[in-house]
Amino acid sequence: MDRDALAEFLRRRRDAIRPEEVGLPVGARRRTSGLRREEVAQLTGMSVDYYGRLEQARGPQPSTQMVRALARALRLTQDETDHLYRLAGHAVPDRGGLATHVRPALLYVLDRLQDAAAFVCTDTEVVLARNHLAGLLMGDIDGLTGLSASAIWRWFTDPRSRELVPAGEWDEHSRIRVADLRVAWARRRADADMRELVDGLLACSPEFAALWARHEVAARRMQRKTFVTRVGAITLDCEVLAAADGQHLVVLTPPAGSATLEQLRLLAVVGAQVVG
Repeated sequence: MDRDALAEFLRRRRDAIRPEEVGLPVGARRRTSGLRREEVAQLTGMSVDYYGRLEQARGPQPSTQMVRALARALRLTQDETDHLYRLAGHAVPDRGGLATHVRPALLYVLDRLQDAAAFVCTDTEVVLARNHLAGLLMGDIDGLTGLSASAIWRWFTDPRSRELVPAGEWDEHSRIRVADLRVAWARRRADADMRELVDGLLACSPEFAALWARHEVAARRMQRKTFVTRVGAITLDCEVLAAADGQHLVVLTPPAGSATLEQLRLLAVVGAQVVG
């Protein structure tokens, strides 16, 4: 780990990012055009003290999860992200499999969606980036690694993952998820992450194994999903947009003519109060 070079790189990149690029208000009292340290900490989910020590070249080695979070917060390109991994003392992620780098353009879209929840995920349902509303709807999934990072893995192996979905919709969710995974598996059945996921689910979940045996195939493009939240059940239209590198941009919007927008805004207020 090169602490001095890492600190300099983080400072330079922070100074180069304007608040509006990451969905933050500019504010009248801002003395610099770049981000503040506390704003980077907020975007990455780390403490201000921890991030400050990184910029002062006296912090501990950041984990690979922290490096990914920093790359997204600072809107780094793939080359810049690789550079950040090396400065932090980590091997650059293998580019042979599914891409996990979210392009700045997609992150820009996430930041601009204020009245809709949105996230970017892989075809194995690993969330790579999400906006604030999506975070409130999906719960705390930051820091998950390995198979646990996959939402479909958690759905079939961890009963707690179903608490955010009405029980009456569990069967439909299971069926749709397995049929969608079949599509991805057909494309990437030889990839290690896909084999590990499917083989692991077949071994651990009789429900998954039974659905997998049906061999139903259907890519998710649009559906309606209900989330159990602090302000009650919220039903949203779910649009799945294909992006490059096997990633999907998922946008959750209020159905036309519904009162769901007010529920989302209330959820944002309640979420801010909990954080505060």
